[in-house]
Amino acid sequence: MIVKSQQLETLLEPVVSSMDYEFVGLEYISQGRHSILRIYIDSPAGVNVDDCALVSRQIGAVLDVEDPISDEYTLEVSSPGMNRPLFKLAHFEQFIGQEVKFKTFRPQHGANIGTGQRKFRATITSIEDDNILFSDENNEIISIPFLDIEKANLVAKF
Repeated sequence: MIVKSQQLETLLEPVVSSMDYEFVGLEYISQGRHSILRIYIDSPAGVNVDDCALVSRQIGAVLDVEDPISDEYTLEVSSPGMNRPLFKLAHFEQFIGQEVKFKTFRPQHGANIGTGQRKFRATITSIEDDNILFSDENNEIISIPFLDIEKANLVAKF
């Protein structure tokens, strides 16, 4: 069964928001019979284990009733952590000036991009329409369409 992340987000985001948490995003990791549905939540005060347990119980009840995933899976509710995942264009805009690691769905080609490169580490400089502009380690600006980004995380600074 193919799980549609957008359908799950549409179902679960209102539940999380009604509990006064930010629905950061979700990942459905299909691993045969041991799949994982991971929901990321946040709040201005931060998120602790009790918050995650509370949201997990509420989401679990909704998933039991709606049953959008027919396969077995483990539900995990987590804070975004220091290596915060970026799921939406608004997340990239929120973290302009921050360094990120990201991977694209397909190899990128063009000026300032290594031929066929899919993995990047760069600083978000701005958003233009649906493109994200990054500054790489050589201070070269690269532009990547948001829809080409498969996965992105902030790089934790210590």
